[in-house]
Amino acid sequence: MKASHTLIFILSVFAILGIGWFLFPAEGVALGDMNIRFPSYAEAKIGPEKTIDVDSVRENVNKSFEMRVSGTLLDSLEFYRDYLTINPNRIHLPNNDYTYFDSLFYLMENAQKDKKVYRVMHYGDSQIEMDRISSVLRQRLQEVFGGSGPGMISAVKRLSSISVTQGYSGNLIRYALVGDSTSRKASHNRYGIMTQFCQTSGTTSVNFGATKNSQAYDKAREISRVSVLLGNNSEGFKATLKADGKQEETKVCAAKSGATFISWELPNNIGKGTITFQGSAEIYGIMLDGGYGVTVDNDALRGCSGTIFTRINKPLMKESIELTDTRLIILQFGGNRTPIIHNSNQISSYMSELDRQVKYFQEVAPQATILFIGPADMGKSYNGKMGSYKCMNELNDSIKGMALRNNVAYWDMFHVMGGEGSMAQYVKHKPPLGSPDHIHFTFLGAQEMGENLSKSLIIYHDFYEMRKRIADDDKVKEFMSKDREQIEKEKEARKNEFKPTKFYYE
Repeated sequence: MKASHTLIFILSVFAILGIGWFLFPAEGVALGDMNIRFPSYAEAKIGPEKTIDVDSVRENVNKSFEMRVSGTLLDSLEFYRDYLTINPNRIHLPNNDYTYFDSLFYLMENAQKDKKVYRVMHYGDSQIEMDRISSVLRQRLQEVFGGSGPGMISAVKRLSSISVTQGYSGNLIRYALVGDSTSRKASHNRYGIMTQFCQTSGTTSVNFGATKNSQAYDKAREISRVSVLLGNNSEGFKATLKADGKQEETKVCAAKSGATFISWELPNNIGKGTITFQGSAEIYGIMLDGGYGVTVDNDALRGCSGTIFTRINKPLMKESIELTDTRLIILQFGGNRTPIIHNSNQISSYMSELDRQVKYFQEVAPQATILFIGPADMGKSYNGKMGSYKCMNELNDSIKGMALRNNVAYWDMFHVMGGEGSMAQYVKHKPPLGSPDHIHFTFLGAQEMGENLSKSLIIYHDFYEMRKRIADDDKVKEFMSKDREQIEKEKEARKNEFKPTKFYYE
C-alpha cells in the first residue's frame, strides 16, 4: 500500500471518529437491551455536576417574602412594586397587571358574608398526588378567608390522600380520562370537572371520614358541609347522607342530562359519614367542606402533560364550574413532557397543545382566574454525572411565555427551586427534599413548594388590601409604573427626609 493511501486511510478514520465525537448523544444510543456509549462533545460539555447551595436558595426565597421596611406607606409600596416586578419568586402577571387577582380576592373576602364556598381547582401531574402542595395552599387560604374541609374527591378513590379517608360499596364504576391500562374509558366525553366520573346504578354507598394522618392540616379535618355534583341521572334518583349518627336526610333529583348540585349543611363538624345513592347517575365529585369561605380541590393526574382537557364535554364542564363556584383554576404541568422533548420544534408543538387547553378553560370558565405552575427541575444521569434535562430552561421559559400571552399568571417553580441542577441537590439535602428518582419532591419538599406558592399569593392579597386603604388608584398606578432609574433617583433623594410619606400627600 502506498504511503499516500495509508495517510488517507488514517485521516479518514480520524474524520469519522471526529464526526462521531460531535454527533454522538451524551446519554448514548439504545440498542435492544444495551446502551452504546461513545466519548462525545455533548458529554464533554456537561462538565461537573452543579452544586447549588440549596439552603442558601431556600433562605433567599423566604427572605424575599419579608417586608424589610420601616412600616411607612412609601416603604410598603416600594416593597410591593419590587416584589411584583423584579422578585424572581413572584407570580408573574400578564402585562405586569397588579390588579390581576383583584376580582378573585373580592369574592374570597366576601364569601362568608355571601354564604359561599369559592373553590380553587388544582389540576396537576404526580407532583401533587396525595394532596401534596394543594393541602398547604388550602390551609393558608382558609386561614385568611375562612372555610375548611379537604375539598372535592372522586366517589371511587384512585390514590390515597393525607387529607381524607374514604371507601365505597356497591356497583360504582370509575371512568377516567387519564390513567393506566386498567382505567376504563367511557363511550362519551362527559368526564366532568375532575376529568373522571363514577357510574352508579342500583344502591351504592360512599363513606368518608376526617383524616387522622399526622401530615394533614387542621382545617382539612373540619367537615360540616357535604355536597355532590352529579349528572345524567334517572328520574327520582336519591342521595341520602348519614353522618355521625345524625338523622338521615335524603335528596331526590328529577331526571336530568346535565349537571345537578345537591348539598347538606350540618350543625357541627363530623368525624365520618356515608352517602347512599339509589338509581342511576354519573357522580362527578363529592365535596367535603366546612364553613363559608374558600377551599382547594386536588386533581392529581399521574402521567398527564396537561393536554387532555379539550376532550371533556364543554357544556358539562362550564355548568360544573358554575354550580361549584370554582373561581381559580391552577394548571401545574410540564414534567411529563420533559423527558421526550429534544428540540425547539417539539417545545413549540407542546406550546400549541397547552395554548388550546388554556383557551378551553377561558371559554368554559369566563369568571375564573387562571394560574399556570411550571415544572420542577428534573435530574438525569449523563454518564454518571447528574444534570438537568437539556430542555428545562427553554421549556420553562416557553410555558411562561405561552401563559402570559394568554393573559394567564405564571409561577416559576423551576427557578424558585434554584434552577438548573437544583433537583440533584434537593435529593442530596439532609433531610431530602427530592426523591431518589430525581423527579418528584419528598413530602417535605412538596410542602415547602406549597408554602412558597401560598406566601406569594397572599402577598398579592396584602397589596390588594393596602390599595383599598389608600383609596387612590391613580396615585398607586403612577407609582407602580415608574421606571427603575427614576425609582432609584427618588430613593436617593429621600435618604435624609424626616417624613418619607410626604411624597404621597403633596
